[in-house]
Amino acid sequence: RWPPQEEEEAEVWWQEKLFSQFEVDLYQNESACQTPLDRQYHEEILKLGKSGGRKNYRIFTYTDHDRFTNLEEHCQKVTDSDHEVPSYLAERMANVRRRRQDRRPIEASSLKSKIITWEPSEEFIKNNHVINTPVQTMYIMGDLGPYGKLGHREYEHVLCTIKVDGNGVITVKPDFTGTKGAYRIELGGEKREVWKYTIENASVQVQPEEEEREQSVFRDLYSRHKEYLSGLVGSEFEMTPPGTLRLFVNGEIVSAQGYEYDNLYVHFFLELPNQWSSPMFQQLSGVTQTCATKKVGWDNVAYFCYPFTLEMFFTQGDESEDSFPQWPVLYFEVLSLDFWQRYRVEGYGSLVLPASPGLHVPTIPTWRPVELGTVAELRRFFIGGSPELEDITYVRIPSTFKGERLSRFGFRTETTGSVTFRLYCLQQSRDFLEISALRQRMQSVLDRLGGSSQQSSVYNVLEAFQRARRRMQEARESLPQDLVSTSAALP
Repeated sequence: RWPPQEEEEAEVWWQEKLFSQFEVDLYQNESACQTPLDRQYHEEILKLGKSGGRKNYRIFTYTDHDRFTNLEEHCQKVTDSDHEVPSYLAERMANVRRRRQDRRPIEASSLKSKIITWEPSEEFIKNNHVINTPVQTMYIMGDLGPYGKLGHREYEHVLCTIKVDGNGVITVKPDFTGTKGAYRIELGGEKREVWKYTIENASVQVQPEEEEREQSVFRDLYSRHKEYLSGLVGSEFEMTPPGTLRLFVNGEIVSAQGYEYDNLYVHFFLELPNQWSSPMFQQLSGVTQTCATKKVGWDNVAYFCYPFTLEMFFTQGDESEDSFPQWPVLYFEVLSLDFWQRYRVEGYGSLVLPASPGLHVPTIPTWRPVELGTVAELRRFFIGGSPELEDITYVRIPSTFKGERLSRFGFRTETTGSVTFRLYCLQQSRDFLEISALRQRMQSVLDRLGGSSQQSSVYNVLEAFQRARRRMQEARESLPQDLVSTSAALP
């Protein structure tokens, strides 16, 4: 059975001061009081002595104004190592106490005259350049010394820390006990004593009327905040006409890697197929900065991080069933600069803009034309210049090509490096508001352009089917007519 000195229960209010035996012994002597707070504690202890002494025995508290709170926040360690060396940030933050600053009322004239502080003081930097949410702290302590030896600082242990910040958030560490069982504190020394304690919330339960009143205040606050945000955003959004898709791309040329020479830059432009358009102010081409490469693994990588923005509109027309709408294509070429500011072509590539919205990070391989012979490579190395395409759309099938066959026979190329893009794609259309109608309208703009995630695969299948169909028609036309008629009569 526990002795009566070893069990204690105390109900503590917020910022309620319960003196420890050490403080009682210290503040009884008026000569030990140095600050106004010490003198106040001296008077309170004298009153406690006249009224019969303090009610608490081992449990006591340190409030927000006590000297222990300042030292505890100043001496907190990041790790449990005895040889910990505080970092520069820890040393700087140790001098900043998260307390409410004494703000004096400032007149409007003086406020307007001091909008910019040209020579901030060190105290000004501490108070304004550090995230400093005001916090009030309270410690519930336990004097775990042996019987008859209370009042020694080495036996004081923190049982619970309560913090309330300026936003009204209450933090209790450790949490209320609940069903988890009591907390344990194991002391060192010869006896190896183990103390157990529980923390319970003794606050008065809120009445239903007060809780309903509080909920109504919150609802009113949230509704006003929603109206405030709506007022900032506005309600007049630019809607696309029916049957029109708006494609907005926030892109970035991230890097180029694996090229032969240094000091790279990328020239790119966007080609809009039929039925696509862009605003008059839209820039459809651009050139990155010249970037030196750095060694990353086995490759030389040039990090551009060059942003660009593209805005396009697709308008559905009365095209035939056999035709399939094409997506815009981003053509680009990678070039390098030598010491004399002469350029060489390092590679060509193309990128079809993604058909699905969201984030896409494609890495596109490139190639460059090659001229046979050592003289061409010597010329490219010493005086710059290299074979280049007159029409960069020759990377794919050019939009201006009207023939039946595009032959690249005899065109010598060499594989070079690759370019990495980061694309954030957004799509806007009225048809997004009519999901149920879209399932029935198979010829809608979303079905034709693939607003779903399966559009890319459908596009590739239909494109392959059209190529196979054209080859089959060409094969039938080349066969003798009597064979075609005989094979047609067999079924």
